[in-house]
Amino acid sequence: MATLAFQLETTAPGSKARAGKISTDHGEILTPIFMPVGTVGSVKAVTQQQLKLDVQAQIILGNTYHLYLRPGTEVLEAAGGLHKFNGWKGPILTDSGGYQVFSLAANRKIKEEGVMFQSHIDGSKHLFSPESVMDIQRSIGADIIMAFDECPPYPSDYTYAKKSMELTHRWLDRCFERLAETPDKYGYSQNLFPIVQGSTYKDLRKASCDYISSKGAAGNAIGGLSVGEPEEMMYEFTELCADNLPLDKPRYLMGVGTPWNLLECIDLGIDMFDCVMPTRNGRNGMLFTTQGVINIRNKKWASDFSPIDPGLPCEPSQYYSKAYLRHLFIANEILALQLASIQNLAFYLWLVGEARKHIIAGDFASWKGEMISVVKQRL
Repeated sequence: MATLAFQLETTAPGSKARAGKISTDHGEILTPIFMPVGTVGSVKAVTQQQLKLDVQAQIILGNTYHLYLRPGTEVLEAAGGLHKFNGWKGPILTDSGGYQVFSLAANRKIKEEGVMFQSHIDGSKHLFSPESVMDIQRSIGADIIMAFDECPPYPSDYTYAKKSMELTHRWLDRCFERLAETPDKYGYSQNLFPIVQGSTYKDLRKASCDYISSKGAAGNAIGGLSVGEPEEMMYEFTELCADNLPLDKPRYLMGVGTPWNLLECIDLGIDMFDCVMPTRNGRNGMLFTTQGVINIRNKKWASDFSPIDPGLPCEPSQYYSKAYLRHLFIANEILALQLASIQNLAFYLWLVGEARKHIIAGDFASWKGEMISVVKQRL
């Protein structure tokens, strides 16, 4: 049973972009990487086989809040953990539930002990504490588990942001203590990533990076961004955090974002990303492609019999036409949601894979500039 390890392979000239390799007991992850979000143990509308073969996913996410409520830790433990329950054989990362609790602002109460919240399913009351969240993530069985944090809203005043950050740090200490007291489950290593907070205040972000770095964790995450702040501000604070986190550990920017967000943040030294955007937007008919962004519901695609994305090495994207996919959406056929989700996820994984190739080749900076103009254009 090996602890998660990170090997930094190379950095790109004229950029902070990095290519690396994360080793877990469920396999290797080549970075930079995008992680499809499987909220309730399933990436919406996509099978695990499609994730592996068509999307080329290397790691997926599970959501602690949702999996705790349904199916519950008893079922997951009886199954032998989420890997056996859902059939995904690669690495899994679970979030801490902190963001979901943050989004339930009207139905939760934060205190030192933890967060009392009401279930969105039946209104029942539950307490998430650093200790219980570690126990839940142990039971889920993720390779990477996230610290329990408070995600302050944007904007937050300085006093609130400081108190929130300090609470997150105290909770982090309790997360580490709990993990030290409890064994890994299911016979493989489970690794804790702390989360940097501090809202949009440079001194708080720097202080949080210093505190998180001092823990010597296997990897580190940046939270509390992409919560409504302007895009340029997100980049500014992403760069500040990346510059103040250890070079020899993977850096995970939580909940980001568009294809151009990924490219800009790879340029700033980020290794790992997740976001619901590719699947959520796909289910609404927005396709991210190697030529640009498509609203597949538009009538202009009704007689376009070219492949969904001829530039993407993904079998469904090559096999089905834009006209056919538009027809499926207009007819409210379930297959539309599946094909669009596969297209967008496969594109995101292709994009970070191409970024890695250009980092290793040494021409990432020039390629990124060209690629951003392509992925932003509306077709």
